[in-house]
Amino acid sequence: MKLISATHAVPTHIISGFLGAGKTTLLKHLLSQKPENEVWAVLMNEFGQIGVDQQLLPQTQGYEVKELLGGCLCCSSQLPMQIALSRLLSESKPDRLFIEPTGLGHPAQLLEQLTEPHWQQSIAMRALVTVVDGSRLHDLDWTQQNLYADQLKAANIIVVSHADTMDFADDQALHVLKSEYQAYQQTWLMSGQGEISLEQLDLPYVGVERKIQPLLKIQKTFSVGQPLPEIKQLPYHYVETAQGYSVAGWKLSKRWQFDFYALLDLLCEQQDWLRIKGIFNTNQGWKSFNFNPEQFNYQSVEEGIDNRIEIIVQAPRDWQHFEEQLFQCQINPDQD
Repeated sequence: MKLISATHAVPTHIISGFLGAGKTTLLKHLLSQKPENEVWAVLMNEFGQIGVDQQLLPQTQGYEVKELLGGCLCCSSQLPMQIALSRLLSESKPDRLFIEPTGLGHPAQLLEQLTEPHWQQSIAMRALVTVVDGSRLHDLDWTQQNLYADQLKAANIIVVSHADTMDFADDQALHVLKSEYQAYQQTWLMSGQGEISLEQLDLPYVGVERKIQPLLKIQKTFSVGQPLPEIKQLPYHYVETAQGYSVAGWKLSKRWQFDFYALLDLLCEQQDWLRIKGIFNTNQGWKSFNFNPEQFNYQSVEEGIDNRIEIIVQAPRDWQHFEEQLFQCQINPDQD
């Protein structure tokens, strides 16, 4: 089936954020800045089957709002999203488009879809925005969820909402959060009730080079020039590079279990890093690790979807030795 596309590349903004972060409030404020002679469109995604947010947006002339209900347009089949987006572009012919995925969505996956070649003549992707609730930054149950972190990592711009109600603990947590994500070179904006100008967000999207490959011990078995296998499932190793920083990461099956004290020793022994963050299934239960140069924090957490770790550095390095040491911490290493 051939999808209908717009006749010109429409500036397109993704406004992401966790549940209740303030995405719709920000979106309403942005829509209020529409020039009279333009038509703007909004594609909203709600996880449930009854749309509510659409009713909160302007219902006047010059706006076209469409909803995708049920599931997540980031993760589910791409076809419903592509059809809805194509129709919205061809029928409304907007001068600007906003996409608000569900708070349970993974914006990086949506961005990957929308930066594919067949969309490049239809949409001009702008900087990806993630909204975080500043008044809840002190809530560890909220901020240490994997999805929360994934949304932050995907962002070019982070809007801290409810800044006018932040307390001392929130301010301190924001300082730590900025330090943890400094390698991603993001822009941080403070907002009370969504009062951010479009000009602050209307920047070209700048992607991050990401190289996903098999585990390093597997890569050693391939000869020079021999193509590596395509990565479709765990385990795998990846490296992201941006603005002189590198993020090396591993995602491993949740069935893999690690010796807690051996793992802790390994992480504490690392040198010349900017941040270490991970979650592991250990013989002491599931543990999260959140290290910055000033604090080494670890704690018990709920069961994760996988074992994962990321290390941010500024100077290039060979990760082979670290991977070997990491796997030496594994209990029953023959388990897949």
